[in-house]
Amino acid sequence: MTSAGEAGDKPPGADDEVAAIAAGYAFTGQALDLGALLWDGRCRADAQVRIPLPMLNRHGLVAGATGTGKTKTLQLIAEQLSAQGVPVFLADVKGDLSGIARPGQAGERVRGRAGEVGQDWTATGFPAEFLALGGLGHGVPVRATITSFGPVLLSKVLGLNQTQEQSLGLIFHYADTKGLELIDLKDLRAVVAFLTSDEGRPELKNVGGLSTATAGVILRSLTAFEAQGMADFFGEPEFDTADLLRTAPDGRGVVSVLELPAVQDKPLLFSTFLMWLLADLFHDLPEIGDADRPKLVFFFDEAHLLFNGASKAFLDSITQTVRLIRSKGVGVFFVTQTPKDVPSDVLGQLGNRVQHALRAFTPEDQKALRATVQTFPKSSYDLEELLTGLGTGEAVVTVLSEDGAPTPVAATRLRAPESLMGPVDAAELDAAVRASALYGRYAQAVDRESAYERLQRTRAAAPETAAEAPAPRAPKTPKAGKEEPSLVEQVVGSGMFKSLARSVGTQLGREITRSLFGTARRRR
Repeated sequence: MTSAGEAGDKPPGADDEVAAIAAGYAFTGQALDLGALLWDGRCRADAQVRIPLPMLNRHGLVAGATGTGKTKTLQLIAEQLSAQGVPVFLADVKGDLSGIARPGQAGERVRGRAGEVGQDWTATGFPAEFLALGGLGHGVPVRATITSFGPVLLSKVLGLNQTQEQSLGLIFHYADTKGLELIDLKDLRAVVAFLTSDEGRPELKNVGGLSTATAGVILRSLTAFEAQGMADFFGEPEFDTADLLRTAPDGRGVVSVLELPAVQDKPLLFSTFLMWLLADLFHDLPEIGDADRPKLVFFFDEAHLLFNGASKAFLDSITQTVRLIRSKGVGVFFVTQTPKDVPSDVLGQLGNRVQHALRAFTPEDQKALRATVQTFPKSSYDLEELLTGLGTGEAVVTVLSEDGAPTPVAATRLRAPESLMGPVDAAELDAAVRASALYGRYAQAVDRESAYERLQRTRAAAPETAAEAPAPRAPKTPKAGKEEPSLVEQVVGSGMFKSLARSVGTQLGREITRSLFGTARRRR
Protein backbone atom coordinates (compact mmCIF):
# COMPACT_ATOMS: atom_id res chain seq x y z
CA MET A 1 0.00 0.00 0.00
CA THR A 2 1.53 3.35 -1.05
CA SER A 3 1.06 6.57 0.89
CA ALA A 4 -1.65 9.12 0.17
CA GLY A 5 0.65 11.37 -1.83
CA GLU A 6 2.21 8.68 -4.02
CA ALA A 7 0.71 7.03 -7.11
CA GLY A 8 1.63 3.47 -7.84
CA ASP A 9 0.63 0.42 -9.84
CA LYS A 10 -2.80 -0.82 -9.02
CA PRO A 11 -2.34 -3.87 -6.76
CA PRO A 12 -4.44 -7.00 -7.23
CA GLY A 13 -7.75 -6.80 -5.41
CA ALA A 14 -7.49 -3.04 -4.91
CA ASP A 15 -11.06 -2.48 -6.08
CA ASP A 16 -12.26 -5.06 -3.57
CA GLU A 17 -10.45 -3.29 -0.73
CA VAL A 18 -11.83 0.10 -1.81
CA ALA A 19 -15.32 -1.40 -1.99
CA ALA A 20 -14.94 -2.94 1.48
CA ILE A 21 -13.85 0.39 3.01
CA ALA A 22 -16.64 2.28 1.21
CA ALA A 23 -19.18 -0.25 2.47
CA GLY A 24 -18.03 0.42 6.02
CA TYR A 25 -19.14 4.05 5.66
CA ALA A 26 -22.40 3.45 3.75
CA PHE A 27 -24.72 4.36 6.61
CA THR A 28 -28.50 4.33 6.21
CA GLY A 29 -29.33 7.10 8.71
CA GLN A 30 -28.24 10.72 9.07
CA ALA A 31 -24.49 11.24 8.88
CA LEU A 32 -21.85 13.92 8.50
CA ASP A 33 -19.74 13.90 5.34
CA LEU A 34 -16.01 14.16 6.04
CA GLY A 35 -14.54 13.63 2.59
CA ALA A 36 -13.50 11.05 0.01
CA LEU A 37 -11.27 8.01 0.31
CA LEU A 38 -7.61 8.23 -0.70
CA TRP A 39 -6.24 5.04 -2.22
CA ASP A 40 -2.90 4.66 -3.99
CA GLY A 41 -2.52 8.41 -4.37
CA ARG A 42 -5.97 8.86 -5.94
CA CYS A 43 -8.99 10.58 -4.45
CA ARG A 44 -12.00 8.29 -4.85
CA ALA A 45 -15.09 10.52 -4.87
CA ASP A 46 -17.22 7.38 -5.25
CA ALA A 47 -16.12 6.24 -1.77
CA GLN A 48 -17.37 8.78 0.77
CA VAL A 49 -16.14 8.78 4.38
CA ARG A 50 -18.80 9.76 6.94
CA ILE A 51 -19.74 9.78 10.64
CA PRO A 52 -23.23 8.64 11.77
CA LEU A 53 -25.00 11.48 13.55
CA PRO A 54 -26.15 9.35 16.52
CA MET A 55 -22.52 8.31 17.16
CA LEU A 56 -21.30 11.87 17.73
CA ASN A 57 -22.05 11.51 21.44
CA ARG A 58 -19.57 8.60 21.59
CA HIS A 59 -16.81 11.21 21.69
CA GLY A 60 -13.81 11.64 19.45
CA LEU A 61 -10.26 12.80 18.87
CA VAL A 62 -8.93 15.23 16.27
CA ALA A 63 -5.13 15.10 16.31
CA GLY A 64 -2.21 16.16 14.18
CA ALA A 65 0.86 18.33 14.00
CA THR A 66 0.61 22.10 13.78
CA GLY A 67 -0.50 23.28 10.35
CA THR A 68 -2.08 20.01 9.21
CA GLY A 69 -5.68 21.28 9.17
CA LYS A 70 -7.18 20.41 12.56
CA THR A 71 -8.96 23.76 12.85
CA LYS A 72 -10.61 23.37 9.45
CA THR A 73 -11.72 19.87 10.43
CA LEU A 74 -13.44 21.33 13.50
CA GLN A 75 -15.10 23.93 11.31
CA LEU A 76 -16.26 21.31 8.81
CA ILE A 77 -17.81 19.09 11.49
CA ALA A 78 -19.36 22.05 13.35
CA GLU A 79 -21.04 23.33 10.17
CA GLN A 80 -22.70 20.02 9.43
CA LEU A 81 -23.82 19.54 13.03
CA SER A 82 -25.39 23.00 13.00
CA ALA A 83 -27.12 22.26 9.68
CA GLN A 84 -28.69 19.16 11.24
CA GLY A 85 -30.00 21.06 14.27
CA VAL A 86 -27.26 20.13 16.77
CA PRO A 87 -25.74 22.94 18.90
CA VAL A 88 -21.93 23.06 18.96
CA PHE A 89 -19.35 24.49 21.34
CA LEU A 90 -15.96 25.47 19.90
CA ALA A 91 -12.93 26.67 21.84
CA ASP A 92 -11.23 29.16 19.51
CA VAL A 93 -7.69 29.32 20.86
CA LYS A 94 -6.06 30.98 17.84
CA GLY A 95 -8.96 33.29 16.99
CA ASP A 96 -9.63 31.99 13.48
CA LEU A 97 -12.98 30.22 13.92
CA SER A 98 -15.18 33.32 14.03
CA GLY A 99 -15.55 33.05 10.25
CA ILE A 100 -18.06 30.23 10.76
CA ALA A 101 -20.74 32.94 11.01
CA ARG A 102 -20.02 34.24 7.48
CA PRO A 103 -20.27 32.58 4.05
CA GLY A 104 -16.99 31.30 2.65
CA GLN A 105 -15.20 32.53 -0.46
CA ALA A 106 -15.23 30.35 -3.56
CA GLY A 107 -11.60 30.50 -4.66
CA GLU A 108 -9.75 28.20 -7.01
CA ARG A 109 -8.44 25.97 -4.20
CA VAL A 110 -11.90 25.55 -2.70
CA ARG A 111 -13.44 24.70 -6.05
CA GLY A 112 -10.63 22.26 -6.77
CA ARG A 113 -11.01 20.50 -3.41
CA ALA A 114 -14.80 20.31 -3.79
CA GLY A 115 -14.45 18.76 -7.24
CA GLU A 116 -11.94 16.16 -6.03
CA VAL A 117 -14.07 14.93 -3.13
CA GLY A 118 -17.46 15.15 -4.85
CA GLN A 119 -18.71 18.01 -2.69
CA ASP A 120 -21.57 20.27 -3.78
CA TRP A 121 -19.97 23.35 -2.18
CA THR A 122 -22.19 26.35 -1.37
CA ALA A 123 -20.96 29.41 0.52
CA THR A 124 -22.89 29.40 3.82
CA GLY A 125 -22.72 31.18 7.16
CA PHE A 126 -24.02 29.54 10.32
CA PRO A 127 -25.76 30.93 13.44
CA ALA A 128 -23.02 31.73 15.94
CA GLU A 129 -22.68 33.12 19.44
CA PHE A 130 -19.35 34.61 20.50
CA LEU A 131 -18.20 34.26 24.09
CA ALA A 132 -15.11 35.40 26.02
CA LEU A 133 -13.74 34.33 29.39
CA GLY A 134 -14.43 37.10 31.86
CA GLY A 135 -15.19 39.44 28.97
CA LEU A 136 -11.50 39.63 27.99
CA GLY A 137 -11.60 39.85 24.22
CA HIS A 138 -14.46 39.88 21.75
CA GLY A 139 -17.44 38.06 23.18
CA VAL A 140 -20.24 37.86 25.72
CA PRO A 141 -18.55 37.47 29.13
CA VAL A 142 -18.45 33.96 30.58
CA ARG A 143 -18.01 33.93 34.34
CA ALA A 144 -18.35 31.30 37.06
CA THR A 145 -18.88 31.77 40.77
CA ILE A 146 -16.23 30.34 43.04
CA THR A 147 -18.87 28.10 44.65
CA SER A 148 -19.90 26.50 41.37
CA PHE A 149 -16.32 26.23 40.08
CA GLY A 150 -15.49 24.17 43.15
CA PRO A 151 -12.28 23.28 44.99
CA VAL A 152 -10.97 20.57 42.64
CA LEU A 153 -10.87 22.70 39.49
CA LEU A 154 -9.70 25.74 41.41
CA SER A 155 -6.83 23.72 42.90
CA LYS A 156 -5.79 22.76 39.37
CA VAL A 157 -5.73 26.43 38.33
CA LEU A 158 -3.83 27.48 41.46
CA GLY A 159 -1.28 24.68 41.10
CA LEU A 160 -1.96 23.26 44.56
CA ASN A 161 -0.67 19.87 45.61
CA GLN A 162 -2.94 17.05 46.75
CA THR A 163 -2.81 17.99 50.44
CA GLN A 164 -3.55 21.62 49.67
CA GLU A 165 -6.37 20.58 47.34
CA GLN A 166 -7.97 18.55 50.13
CA SER A 167 -7.56 21.49 52.49
CA LEU A 168 -9.23 23.83 50.02
CA GLY A 169 -12.12 21.37 49.89
CA LEU A 170 -12.47 21.69 53.67
CA ILE A 171 -12.55 25.49 53.35
CA PHE A 172 -15.35 25.21 50.76
CA HIS A 173 -17.21 22.86 53.10
CA TYR A 174 -16.76 25.32 55.96
CA ALA A 175 -18.14 28.19 53.85
CA ASP A 176 -21.07 26.03 52.71
CA THR A 177 -22.05 25.03 56.23
CA LYS A 178 -21.75 28.58 57.56
CA GLY A 179 -23.78 30.07 54.73
CA LEU A 180 -20.89 32.23 53.50
CA GLU A 181 -21.47 32.51 49.76
CA LEU A 182 -18.33 32.34 47.62
CA ILE A 183 -19.09 34.41 44.55
CA ASP A 184 -15.70 35.80 43.54
CA LEU A 185 -12.05 35.50 44.51
CA LYS A 186 -12.24 38.12 47.24
CA ASP A 187 -14.97 36.09 48.96
CA LEU A 188 -12.78 33.01 49.17
CA ARG A 189 -9.76 35.09 50.13
CA ALA A 190 -11.81 36.71 52.92
CA VAL A 191 -12.88 33.34 54.33
CA VAL A 192 -9.32 31.97 54.27
CA ALA A 193 -7.99 35.23 55.77
CA PHE A 194 -10.57 34.97 58.54
CA LEU A 195 -9.61 31.37 59.29
CA THR A 196 -5.95 32.39 59.59
CA SER A 197 -6.69 35.47 61.72
CA ASP A 198 -6.65 35.65 65.52
CA GLU A 199 -10.45 35.75 65.59
CA GLY A 200 -10.94 32.86 63.21
CA ARG A 201 -8.04 30.58 64.08
CA PRO A 202 -10.10 28.70 66.70
CA GLU A 203 -12.45 27.76 63.86
CA LEU A 204 -9.66 25.70 62.31
CA LYS A 205 -10.14 23.23 65.14
CA ASN A 206 -13.58 22.50 63.75
CA VAL A 207 -12.27 22.04 60.19
CA GLY A 208 -10.61 18.63 60.37
CA GLY A 209 -7.16 18.31 58.86
CA LEU A 210 -6.73 21.99 57.93
CA SER A 211 -3.58 23.49 59.38
CA THR A 212 -2.81 27.17 59.76
CA ALA A 213 0.27 26.75 57.56
CA THR A 214 -1.68 25.14 54.70
CA ALA A 215 -4.41 27.75 54.94
CA GLY A 216 -1.69 30.39 54.70
CA VAL A 217 -0.27 28.80 51.54
CA ILE A 218 -3.74 28.79 49.97
CA LEU A 219 -4.27 32.43 50.92
CA ARG A 220 -0.97 33.46 49.34
CA SER A 221 -1.81 31.50 46.19
CA LEU A 222 -5.18 33.22 45.94
CA THR A 223 -3.64 36.65 46.46
CA ALA A 224 -1.03 36.04 43.75
CA PHE A 225 -3.68 34.62 41.42
CA GLU A 226 -5.83 37.72 41.84
CA ALA A 227 -2.82 40.00 41.35
CA GLN A 228 -2.29 38.38 37.93
CA GLY A 229 -5.63 39.77 36.77
CA MET A 230 -7.66 36.59 37.21
CA ALA A 231 -10.47 38.19 39.19
CA ASP A 232 -12.50 38.94 36.04
CA PHE A 233 -13.20 35.26 35.40
CA PHE A 234 -15.06 34.70 38.65
CA GLY A 235 -18.25 36.43 39.67
CA GLU A 236 -21.80 37.12 38.61
CA PRO A 237 -23.85 36.94 36.53
CA GLU A 238 -22.71 33.37 36.17
CA PHE A 239 -22.96 31.85 32.71
CA ASP A 240 -25.81 29.36 32.37
CA THR A 241 -24.52 26.44 30.32
CA ALA A 242 -28.08 25.79 29.14
CA ASP A 243 -27.41 28.71 26.77
CA LEU A 244 -25.05 26.40 24.87
CA LEU A 245 -27.99 24.17 23.89
CA ARG A 246 -29.94 26.63 21.75
CA THR A 247 -31.12 26.39 18.16
CA ALA A 248 -31.73 29.28 15.77
CA PRO A 249 -35.24 30.18 14.52
CA ASP A 250 -34.54 28.28 11.28
CA GLY A 251 -33.85 25.09 13.27
CA ARG A 252 -30.07 25.06 12.86
CA GLY A 253 -27.94 24.54 15.94
CA VAL A 254 -26.21 27.60 17.39
CA VAL A 255 -22.41 27.39 17.26
CA SER A 256 -21.03 28.89 20.48
CA VAL A 257 -17.48 30.09 19.82
CA LEU A 258 -15.43 30.80 22.95
CA GLU A 259 -12.86 33.37 21.84
CA LEU A 260 -9.61 32.64 23.69
CA PRO A 261 -6.80 34.64 22.00
CA ALA A 262 -6.89 37.25 24.78
CA VAL A 263 -6.05 34.57 27.36
CA GLN A 264 -3.53 32.56 25.36
CA ASP A 265 -0.93 33.34 28.01
CA LYS A 266 -3.15 31.65 30.63
CA PRO A 267 -3.52 28.18 29.09
CA LEU A 268 -4.14 26.34 32.33
CA LEU A 269 -6.96 28.73 33.20
CA PHE A 270 -8.86 28.36 29.93
CA SER A 271 -8.42 24.58 29.77
CA THR A 272 -9.74 24.23 33.31
CA PHE A 273 -12.59 26.62 32.56
CA LEU A 274 -13.58 24.41 29.64
CA MET A 275 -13.69 21.48 32.04
CA TRP A 276 -15.96 23.53 34.31
CA LEU A 277 -18.37 24.09 31.42
CA LEU A 278 -18.41 20.36 30.72
CA ALA A 279 -18.79 19.43 34.39
CA ASP A 280 -21.61 21.95 34.75
CA LEU A 281 -23.46 20.41 31.80
CA PHE A 282 -22.94 16.97 33.33
CA HIS A 283 -24.34 18.21 36.64
CA ASP A 284 -27.48 19.73 35.11
CA LEU A 285 -28.54 17.59 32.15
CA PRO A 286 -30.95 14.65 32.57
CA GLU A 287 -30.15 11.14 31.40
CA ILE A 288 -31.50 10.44 27.91
CA GLY A 289 -29.59 7.31 26.89
CA ASP A 290 -29.03 6.72 23.20
CA ALA A 291 -30.70 9.31 20.98
CA ASP A 292 -30.94 9.94 17.25
CA ARG A 293 -28.78 13.06 17.62
CA PRO A 294 -26.62 14.65 20.33
CA LYS A 295 -27.90 17.55 22.42
CA LEU A 296 -24.50 19.23 22.08
CA VAL A 297 -21.07 18.44 20.66
CA PHE A 298 -18.24 20.01 22.65
CA PHE A 299 -14.80 20.56 21.08
CA PHE A 300 -12.03 20.73 23.68
CA ASP A 301 -9.04 22.36 21.96
CA GLU A 302 -5.46 22.24 23.31
CA ALA A 303 -6.58 19.24 25.37
CA HIS A 304 -3.04 18.39 26.53
CA LEU A 305 -3.12 21.45 28.80
CA LEU A 306 -5.90 19.90 30.84
CA PHE A 307 -3.96 16.69 31.50
CA ASN A 308 -0.49 18.13 32.12
CA GLY A 309 0.43 17.81 35.78
CA ALA A 310 -3.01 16.51 36.72
CA SER A 311 -3.39 14.41 39.85
CA LYS A 312 -4.73 10.87 39.65
CA ALA A 313 -7.97 12.00 41.33
CA PHE A 314 -8.38 14.75 38.75
CA LEU A 315 -7.77 12.35 35.85
CA ASP A 316 -10.21 9.87 37.35
CA SER A 317 -12.84 12.62 37.47
CA ILE A 318 -12.23 13.55 33.83
CA THR A 319 -12.49 9.90 32.81
CA GLN A 320 -15.73 9.42 34.69
CA THR A 321 -17.24 12.64 33.37
CA VAL A 322 -16.41 11.72 29.76
CA ARG A 323 -17.77 8.22 30.22
CA LEU A 324 -21.05 9.28 31.85
CA ILE A 325 -21.88 12.46 29.92
CA ARG A 326 -22.50 10.41 26.78
CA SER A 327 -25.80 9.19 28.25
CA LYS A 328 -26.81 12.84 28.70
CA GLY A 329 -26.52 13.47 24.97
CA VAL A 330 -23.21 15.38 24.96
CA GLY A 331 -20.37 14.40 22.66
CA VAL A 332 -16.83 15.54 23.49
CA PHE A 333 -14.03 15.85 20.93
CA PHE A 334 -10.54 16.37 22.28
CA VAL A 335 -8.25 18.30 19.94
CA THR A 336 -4.50 17.97 20.39
CA GLN A 337 -1.27 17.14 18.56
CA THR A 338 -0.84 13.44 19.30
CA PRO A 339 -3.03 10.79 20.94
CA LYS A 340 -0.36 10.33 23.61
CA ASP A 341 -1.40 13.75 24.98
CA VAL A 342 -4.62 12.09 26.19
CA PRO A 343 -4.48 9.52 29.04
CA SER A 344 -5.23 5.98 27.89
CA ASP A 345 -8.35 5.68 30.06
CA VAL A 346 -9.82 8.74 28.31
CA LEU A 347 -8.47 7.79 24.88
CA GLY A 348 -10.20 4.42 25.15
CA GLN A 349 -13.56 6.19 25.25
CA LEU A 350 -13.01 8.21 22.06
CA GLY A 351 -14.72 6.15 19.39
CA ASN A 352 -14.31 8.60 16.49
CA ARG A 353 -10.80 9.41 15.26
CA VAL A 354 -9.59 11.98 12.74
CA GLN A 355 -5.80 11.79 12.68
CA HIS A 356 -3.98 14.40 10.60
CA ALA A 357 -0.30 14.16 9.67
CA LEU A 358 2.39 13.61 12.26
CA ARG A 359 6.03 14.65 12.09
CA ALA A 360 8.87 12.24 12.80
CA PHE A 361 11.96 14.45 13.04
CA THR A 362 13.23 13.24 16.42
CA PRO A 363 13.38 9.92 18.32
CA GLU A 364 10.53 11.19 20.50
CA ASP A 365 8.48 11.91 17.36
CA GLN A 366 9.18 8.40 16.07
CA LYS A 367 8.05 6.91 19.35
CA ALA A 368 4.85 8.97 19.31
CA LEU A 369 4.20 7.91 15.70
CA ARG A 370 4.51 4.22 16.53
CA ALA A 371 2.24 4.67 19.56
CA THR A 372 -0.36 6.39 17.39
CA VAL A 373 -0.31 3.59 14.81
CA GLN A 374 -0.97 1.04 17.55
CA THR A 375 -4.20 2.80 18.53
CA PHE A 376 -5.82 2.18 15.12
CA PRO A 377 -7.61 -1.00 14.03
CA LYS A 378 -5.69 -3.32 11.72
CA SER A 379 -5.75 -2.08 8.13
CA SER A 380 -4.18 -2.49 4.68
CA TYR A 381 -2.34 0.81 5.03
CA ASP A 382 1.27 1.23 6.08
CA LEU A 383 0.17 3.75 8.69
CA GLU A 384 3.66 4.86 9.75
CA GLU A 385 4.43 5.83 6.17
CA LEU A 386 0.97 7.22 5.53
CA LEU A 387 0.77 9.45 8.61
CA THR A 388 4.04 11.19 7.77
CA GLY A 389 3.02 11.72 4.13
CA LEU A 390 -0.46 13.18 4.51
CA GLY A 391 -0.99 16.66 3.09
CA THR A 392 -2.82 19.56 4.69
CA GLY A 393 -6.52 18.77 4.85
CA GLU A 394 -5.97 15.02 4.72
CA ALA A 395 -6.42 12.59 7.61
CA VAL A 396 -6.69 8.95 8.62
CA VAL A 397 -10.23 8.29 9.84
CA THR A 398 -12.02 5.58 11.76
CA VAL A 399 -15.39 6.14 13.46
CA LEU A 400 -18.11 4.11 15.10
CA SER A 401 -20.68 2.67 12.72
CA GLU A 402 -24.42 2.76 13.38
CA ASP A 403 -24.16 -0.52 15.32
CA GLY A 404 -21.24 0.77 17.41
CA ALA A 405 -18.45 -1.18 15.71
CA PRO A 406 -15.29 0.60 14.43
CA THR A 407 -15.31 1.36 10.71
CA PRO A 408 -12.37 0.42 8.48
CA VAL A 409 -9.38 2.75 8.60
CA ALA A 410 -9.70 5.23 5.73
CA ALA A 411 -7.16 7.74 4.46
CA THR A 412 -9.36 10.70 3.61
CA ARG A 413 -9.15 13.94 1.69
CA LEU A 414 -11.42 16.17 3.72
CA ARG A 415 -14.12 18.46 2.39
CA ALA A 416 -13.74 22.24 2.39
CA PRO A 417 -15.73 24.21 5.00
CA GLU A 418 -18.55 26.27 3.48
CA SER A 419 -18.13 29.17 5.88
CA LEU A 420 -15.29 31.69 5.92
CA MET A 421 -11.96 30.00 6.66
CA GLY A 422 -10.49 32.77 8.78
CA PRO A 423 -11.51 35.40 11.35
CA VAL A 424 -14.08 38.09 10.75
CA ASP A 425 -13.22 41.76 11.22
CA ALA A 426 -12.98 42.82 14.90
CA ALA A 427 -15.55 45.61 14.45
CA GLU A 428 -17.97 43.18 12.86
CA LEU A 429 -17.39 40.72 15.68
CA ASP A 430 -18.05 43.37 18.33
CA ALA A 431 -21.27 44.37 16.56
CA ALA A 432 -22.42 40.73 16.54
CA VAL A 433 -21.67 40.45 20.27
CA ARG A 434 -23.66 43.59 21.15
CA ALA A 435 -26.59 42.35 19.06
CA SER A 436 -26.66 39.02 20.90
CA ALA A 437 -29.65 38.15 23.05
CA LEU A 438 -27.18 37.10 25.76
CA TYR A 439 -25.37 40.42 25.90
CA GLY A 440 -27.91 42.12 28.16
CA ARG A 441 -27.83 39.20 30.59
CA TYR A 442 -24.08 38.77 31.00
CA ALA A 443 -22.28 41.93 29.85
CA GLN A 444 -22.41 43.87 33.11
CA ALA A 445 -20.68 42.32 36.13
CA VAL A 446 -22.65 42.34 39.39
CA ASP A 447 -21.01 42.45 42.82
CA ARG A 448 -23.72 41.65 45.33
CA GLU A 449 -23.31 41.00 49.03
CA SER A 450 -21.55 37.72 49.75
CA ALA A 451 -18.92 36.28 52.10
CA TYR A 452 -16.47 39.20 51.80
CA GLU A 453 -19.05 41.88 52.57
CA ARG A 454 -20.62 39.91 55.42
CA LEU A 455 -17.33 39.24 57.15
CA GLN A 456 -16.28 42.87 56.70
CA ARG A 457 -19.56 44.13 58.11
CA THR A 458 -19.41 41.76 61.05
CA ARG A 459 -15.87 42.83 61.93
CA ALA A 460 -16.81 46.50 61.64
CA ALA A 461 -19.90 46.04 63.78
CA ALA A 462 -18.12 44.16 66.57
CA PRO A 463 -16.32 47.23 68.15
CA GLU A 464 -19.45 49.40 67.88
CA THR A 465 -21.56 46.77 69.57
CA ALA A 466 -19.02 46.49 72.36
CA ALA A 467 -18.90 50.30 72.83
CA GLU A 468 -22.70 50.67 73.00
CA ALA A 469 -23.25 47.79 75.39
CA PRO A 470 -23.86 48.69 79.10
CA ALA A 471 -21.00 48.04 81.45
CA PRO A 472 -21.13 44.53 82.85
CA ARG A 473 -22.07 44.24 86.53
CA ALA A 474 -19.45 41.64 87.20
CA PRO A 475 -17.49 39.23 85.10
CA LYS A 476 -18.97 35.77 85.06
CA THR A 477 -16.78 32.81 85.55
CA PRO A 478 -17.21 30.52 82.57
CA LYS A 479 -18.32 27.01 83.28
CA ALA A 480 -15.59 24.44 83.28
CA GLY A 481 -14.93 22.94 79.86
CA LYS A 482 -17.02 25.53 78.00
CA GLU A 483 -15.15 27.76 75.50
CA GLU A 484 -16.22 31.24 74.53
CA PRO A 485 -17.96 31.24 71.12
CA SER A 486 -15.76 32.24 68.19
CA LEU A 487 -16.59 35.16 65.93
CA VAL A 488 -18.18 32.96 63.27
CA GLU A 489 -20.27 31.17 65.92
CA GLN A 490 -21.45 34.58 67.12
CA VAL A 491 -22.27 35.55 63.55
CA VAL A 492 -24.10 32.31 62.82
CA GLY A 493 -26.04 32.60 66.07
CA SER A 494 -27.12 36.19 65.49
CA GLY A 495 -30.62 37.17 64.45
CA MET A 496 -29.24 38.99 61.41
CA PHE A 497 -27.49 35.87 60.16
CA LYS A 498 -30.50 33.62 60.77
CA SER A 499 -32.67 36.06 58.84
CA LEU A 500 -30.12 36.11 56.04
CA ALA A 501 -29.96 32.30 55.96
CA ARG A 502 -33.75 32.09 55.74
CA SER A 503 -33.65 34.61 52.89
CA VAL A 504 -30.98 32.66 51.05
CA GLY A 505 -32.96 29.48 51.58
CA THR A 506 -36.17 30.87 50.16
CA GLN A 507 -34.62 32.84 47.30
CA LEU A 508 -32.22 30.22 46.03
CA GLY A 509 -33.44 26.97 47.49
CA ARG A 510 -29.94 26.69 48.85
CA GLU A 511 -28.79 23.10 48.73
CA ILE A 512 -25.19 22.80 47.67
CA THR A 513 -24.31 19.46 46.15
CA ARG A 514 -20.96 18.78 44.63
CA SER A 515 -20.34 16.62 41.60
CA LEU A 516 -17.30 14.68 40.41
CA PHE A 517 -15.17 17.82 40.20
CA GLY A 518 -16.61 19.43 43.33
CA THR A 519 -18.60 21.77 41.11
CA ALA A 520 -21.89 22.97 42.54
CA ARG A 521 -25.04 24.44 41.09
CA ARG A 522 -27.92 26.19 42.73
CA ARG A 523 -31.34 24.97 41.79
CA ARG A 524 -32.72 26.78 38.80
